[in-house]
Order: sequence, then C-alpha cells, then structure tokens
Amino acid sequence: MRYREQYKLLGLNIAYYRKSKGFSQMKFAEIIDISRTHMNRIENAECAVSLDVLFSISEALGIHVGQLFDFRQ
Repeated sequence: MRYREQYKLLGLNIAYYRKSKGFSQMKFAEIIDISRTHMNRIENAECAVSLDVLFSISEALGIHVGQLFDFRQ
C-alpha cells in the first residue's frame, strides 16, 4: 500500500474517536453498516477506505471528517 503510514495514522484516529464515544468495533461497524472485519482492517491499515465510509464514520462520531486526518506524530 503506497500510503501505509498515513492509513495507519488514520486508523489510529478512527479508533481513538470511536473509543472516546464508547463504541466497540462491532457496535460501531453496525452503526455505519460495514462488517466488524472491515472496521478492524480500516483501523489496522490493512485496506484502503472509501470516502463514503469515511463520511459515515465522521457523521456517526459527530466530528468533521477533517479531524480524522489531523495526524499527531
């Protein structure tokens, strides 16, 4: 994957915001209508993520999609 490091940071941010809202991976995956396996693969940078899924994630978390890309290193 060409942008592996960026996907890793994105996944970490998604997991951080998801956990801060008290959602398990399973529950959050249900909310945004993807499988728990897909959710896990997104958070662990094992696959690329579509814009549709990113928008669903940000909407479900109540945050601006740009916050998912605020990488702190």
